[in-house]
Amino acid sequence: MNRREGEGGSRRNADAAQDREASAQSSSPVIAAFKVFQQELDTKHDKHERLVKISRDVTIESKRTIFLLHRVTSVPNAEDILNEAELKLDAVRQKIGQIAEELRGEDIFQFHRAFTGGEPYRSEPSTFPTAIPHGVVRHAEIGGPLKFNCRSKRIQEYVEAASFLHYIRHRSLISLEEINARLVFMKSEKEDSEGPADALQPGGQVLTFQVSPSDYLLGVADLTGELMRMCISSVGNGDIDTPFQLSQFLRQIHDGFSYIGNTGPYEVSKKLHVLRQSLGKVEDACYALRVRGSEIPKHMLADVFSSRTTHMEPEEGVV
Repeated sequence: MNRREGEGGSRRNADAAQDREASAQSSSPVIAAFKVFQQELDTKHDKHERLVKISRDVTIESKRTIFLLHRVTSVPNAEDILNEAELKLDAVRQKIGQIAEELRGEDIFQFHRAFTGGEPYRSEPSTFPTAIPHGVVRHAEIGGPLKFNCRSKRIQEYVEAASFLHYIRHRSLISLEEINARLVFMKSEKEDSEGPADALQPGGQVLTFQVSPSDYLLGVADLTGELMRMCISSVGNGDIDTPFQLSQFLRQIHDGFSYIGNTGPYEVSKKLHVLRQSLGKVEDACYALRVRGSEIPKHMLADVFSSRTTHMEPEEGVV
């Protein structure tokens, strides 16, 4: 009986000590400060995850637009394809408008990797504390460090799709100013809906999203690969004029990137290597059309050109 009373007394003493410790922690300014820090970090993390989800949709819809635009070489009425692609890009711009809404009042560089970096993935699960002071430390099982796959480009993918559509329509390269001019949105305070800036109503707010020069350059570099595929498709469909136009256009882009040198983003050297490969394939197609065009049947031209492999030294891609 005495033993049970002793155990009950020690348990009551432990509970009382925990209550006193909890009350002391609730009144501690250090604990209160770290709780505020925890809320700020959780809010930032939630915003980052929302941006990742939206930008993933931007990548998917931009890729679908590019796939659609490749059909212009094989259909009799290309205008229908171009109009459909424009509608898809409008939907992508609305997604970018959601990114602009999330970034309103925020430092854009804190979330830059969320919507312009590579596809994120987590390593093996690990346990980490969500706060520091004793009594507030709360361990949680989550994924490991966030890593990025640079082959997924998000905003660069939109630049690639927009520039591809612009080239097909106008046979010229879209400028950074023209891209940013299309990324102006109107946020209505009453209806909470987005629309074009020219439909601004009283009480609305204009939101803008600015594509950085680095994302613009890398998107244009990716465009060259799509132009090379367009060249091969055009040759296969009997169009012998488009390859020569593309060859001249790609040479101009290559010259422009060559002027950048080591002053641009570090990814430019890798993109330049692929650009040279694409330019080499287009130039080979032009050579074959000019010199050997009469020797190769038209229905075999695309297979002949697409099977060519460019032999370039790896260091050629480094400026």
